[in-house]
Amino acid sequence: MKRALDIAGGVAGLVLLSPFLLGLAIAVRLESPGAALHWSKRVGRRNRIFRMPKFRTMRLGAPDVATHLLADPQAWVTPLGRFLRRTSLDELPQLWSVLKGDMSLVGPRPALFNQDDLVALRTAAGVDALRPGLTGWAQINGRDELPIPEKARLDREYLERMSTAFDLRILAVTALSAISGRDVSH
Repeated sequence: MKRALDIAGGVAGLVLLSPFLLGLAIAVRLESPGAALHWSKRVGRRNRIFRMPKFRTMRLGAPDVATHLLADPQAWVTPLGRFLRRTSLDELPQLWSVLKGDMSLVGPRPALFNQDDLVALRTAAGVDALRPGLTGWAQINGRDELPIPEKARLDREYLERMSTAFDLRILAVTALSAISGRDVSH
């Protein structure tokens, strides 16, 4: 059932949002040189690495690490990128990854390939068995503000509570958070 909802949501999202996605891609390209999409190496189900698309929010040459690890993240994030991150619009191209099967609409957010601490905690908790999500339980309970161990704990809680109703609740709260820009620090 979860995979069927992912496919339906991925197709509907890509079809309905395609003019908007094209407009965002053009805006990213007009603001700064480089591709509109950044293909990030992420950790997926069973700790397999996959490439996940996001609208590019950082200047060319930015280090490929979690934003919170940069000495001065704001020096790398573009003005449009700040808006895209605050509203989570930079995440919309991940509907492609949902459709492809690398991701789910709801699950733990995919860790960067070099976030060994988060990957280890998730693996120890059994969370690596899940497809990573466009949004997740940890996302709506603190997002960028959460320490790594708390993210892993919330991801484990999601694994234990996972259901269609819970996923729909998470999706609804995500939409409200994206609109308000709540809990985004970079």
